[in-house]
Amino acid sequence: MSGDGSVGTGGTRTVQASLGESRSRTGQVQAVPSRRLWGAFLDSRRLPLIGFLLLLSAYFGLTNRYFFTLGNLTTVLSQVSVLGILAVGETFVILLSGIDLSVGSILAISGVLSATLALHHVPVVLAMLSGVVIGLVIGLFNGFFSYAWGMASFIVTLAMLSLAGGLALVITNGSTVFGFPNSFNYLGSATFAGIPVSVFILVGAFVVGHLVLKYTVFGRTVYAVGGNPNAAKLSGINVTAVGIKVFMISGGLAGLATLINTGRLASAIPIAGQTILLPTIAAVVIGGTSLFGGVGSLGGTFVGVLLIGVLNNGLAISNVSAFWDQAVQGVVIFVAVAIDALAQRRTART
Repeated sequence: MSGDGSVGTGGTRTVQASLGESRSRTGQVQAVPSRRLWGAFLDSRRLPLIGFLLLLSAYFGLTNRYFFTLGNLTTVLSQVSVLGILAVGETFVILLSGIDLSVGSILAISGVLSATLALHHVPVVLAMLSGVVIGLVIGLFNGFFSYAWGMASFIVTLAMLSLAGGLALVITNGSTVFGFPNSFNYLGSATFAGIPVSVFILVGAFVVGHLVLKYTVFGRTVYAVGGNPNAAKLSGINVTAVGIKVFMISGGLAGLATLINTGRLASAIPIAGQTILLPTIAAVVIGGTSLFGGVGSLGGTFVGVLLIGVLNNGLAISNVSAFWDQAVQGVVIFVAVAIDALAQRRTART
């Protein structure tokens, strides 16, 4: 948890005022005009980053006429669906000034366990639900030891990264799980009106997450705890409960992403997720969420996810050597963050 450790009545009143904005006199969440709703999602502070994304897209569009086709744009969204869903959960955690390093391993352990259940004739719906439940349980573990026991979330989730990843290998003996019913692949392979179901889930996760963060009491408490946990505690917020819930959100969304990943591949791979952790954190940070907590939005994270997706797709269809992929991605991500940081500094000065 972050915070400068100094708590005065001003900090407490600020937290209370922030929470008060979410409630009506009856204690319920107030209705929000649609213009304000989407205006908050498309934060004007992210305009430089959006401009960079458009420039990058324009470059790939000019160098490859296939880039702006409907089929390819749909492919970009489908390709980032797993990354994006993981990034939603990670945004919640980082807003709380924490970090969840276990999301990749949850992808692995949830995938092999739920696929194994489906393979052994457990009803497909129950097998799929088990994947989400496993993620929730791991999130509960991470949140409990990070907040109830006061351990650093970095250490707790780093341990879980190794534990869950190792168990996935032990359970499968390092082998891929396949041969389960085709219906288990639905979330990762089905389409609706020509659009992959995974894209609808991706968009739904961002929309619901945005509504929760911006227009519910729980969302306000996430920002309050991330900004100053001591002032939040003095304001009557149960910091431990908020922390546990946030990590459960992250774990549950990782379990959901597992079903898309497994369905897309028609198999569960015990090393799945080993390379997705850093892009997940990068998408959140590129989008403007502070690693110190209390600042950020899912709108920014969505732009960060799109930036990574456009970059990966553009390099692939441009036949850039795979050896250059990682280096080019690093340069582009650095430039994107630098542009955004410069813009924020100019805004702060004015």
